[in-house]
Amino acid sequence: MTGERIILGIDPGTTIMGYGVISITGNKITMLALGVLKLSKYDDHALRLKIIFERMISLIEQYHPDELSIEAPFFGKNVQSMLKLGRAQGVAIAAALSRSVPIFEYSPRKIKQSITGKGAASKEQVAAMLVHLLQITDTPDTLDATDGLAAAVCHYFQNSRPETGKKFSGWKSYLAAHPERRG
Repeated sequence: MTGERIILGIDPGTTIMGYGVISITGNKITMLALGVLKLSKYDDHALRLKIIFERMISLIEQYHPDELSIEAPFFGKNVQSMLKLGRAQGVAIAAALSRSVPIFEYSPRKIKQSITGKGAASKEQVAAMLVHLLQITDTPDTLDATDGLAAAVCHYFQNSRPETGKKFSGWKSYLAAHPERRG
């Protein structure tokens, strides 16, 4: 792959939306941004959705992503929470579509598996792996930010194949074959 590719990752939420932006040049991943949009101070759900849309447009205009990777809502027991989360995800997707940014959706399990090798990994394990992989020096104040970043990195991993087509038994064997990713 030649040139730079930008991926915006989103962990949707109506209380906190996490995001991460990465740049890929060749086989090198660089974190461009990591943060959260805090929405808990707004009581009106419709206003929260409007703010999500506006922040998404702002991120798209600032970083010009080539693709959006977003975490799919997981099925829980609280139907109202699921509906609200689905709306937040839909608004984020609509913002990307309004700027012709292609959308890719991954389950939380797929994202965790892609980053840590284990689909049942904790948010803390995902964050720790990202800190190591991307050499993040400022620890984010919330795991929602690293969840957004994980969505972006997952998309990169899912769409980049090692030149040899070789499968790896875990991170150690992968890093042994790709020393440039260590740090």
